[in-house]
Amino acid sequence: MTTRPRTVRIGITGPIGCGKSQVVRWLSELGVHVVDADRVSRSVTEPGHPVHDLVLRRFGSAVAGPDGTLDRAALGRIVFSDAAALRDLEAMVHPAVRPRIVEAIEAAEAAGAPAVAIEAIKLVEGGLAATCDEVWLVACDPATQRERLTARGMPVTDAEQRMAAQSGLVERLRPAATWVLDASGSPAETRALVVAALAEALRSAR
Repeated sequence: MTTRPRTVRIGITGPIGCGKSQVVRWLSELGVHVVDADRVSRSVTEPGHPVHDLVLRRFGSAVAGPDGTLDRAALGRIVFSDAAALRDLEAMVHPAVRPRIVEAIEAAEAAGAPAVAIEAIKLVEGGLAATCDEVWLVACDPATQRERLTARGMPVTDAEQRMAAQSGLVERLRPAATWVLDASGSPAETRALVVAALAEALRSAR
């Protein structure tokens, strides 16, 4: 009887604007099942979820949109300029997010996915890295990072604020990384790095 290779768990992390989402899009095209922690976080902060009410009680009407959803831009401006506020937000959101991510990973493994990628900016700090076979740290130079953030429509001041809030992140995460993918180059160059890293990860699972 042939035993199928186990599902490889790949954690994807790195600073905002450096290309994590593009990396996971390429991985998805290559047959990897993707779990997006930010998408899960959004789902647990929708109206009707207990976390939504916790956030409003902590941050008030300033982060409430007219339709009852959270004004994420307003919330971001608060937490990325106040480390204590960011810690409070994470303490509310992360306990609700982690079980859903674990459930999604287990479902992908049960379905026989060759690999599952977990995209999370707090992959290491939140303890998810410990459940992964590999951790890919996606980084780029500050000028490229700033350009990508503003290209999304983010005001320059907000981009600078978020970059400052994550200052030194790459250096802190580097010891936990299996691969450091420098996404400063062209899409073709970065995609080649992703293909090579995935091929090596799948080889290691055989």
